[in-house]
Amino acid sequence: MEHSPPSRQQHASRPDVLARAMLGILLLAVVGTLVELLLLEHYDGWRQWIPLAILSGTTLVLAWHGIRPSRGSTRVLRVVMSALIVAGAAGVILHIQGNLEFEAELNPGLTGWPLWLEVARGATPALAPGSLVPFGLLGLLYSWRFSSPFSQE
Repeated sequence: MEHSPPSRQQHASRPDVLARAMLGILLLAVVGTLVELLLLEHYDGWRQWIPLAILSGTTLVLAWHGIRPSRGSTRVLRVVMSALIVAGAAGVILHIQGNLEFEAELNPGLTGWPLWLEVARGATPALAPGSLVPFGLLGLLYSWRFSSPFSQE
């Protein structure tokens, strides 16, 4: 029995399914990270509130865009995704700085590679904030490939 090629309607619906899946996965990752930070009580000082604020805003924007996609929501989505990338990179730097200060105080004679190993293993997870970067990249990919999951553009 021969299979006929997918109809135009079937072929056109694939990007919608992929776009919705990407948006859902991104929302799940963002909410999961937000919940984890709250459970870790990541709100000691204004710097620790930055990822909480950005992830909360991202959740709202993703929901808005998922419910009512538009050019405006896509633009805001791109801004928020760019903010996630910047916040992730800044968070890695802040965590490394904090760990470096801690290790310098704890082990003043430690230098070179041994110092950097301790910084990487330090009191705060040095690379954890970097997880925001792929979230932002996925969101930008979504927004440029599928400007709206329901558009006919």
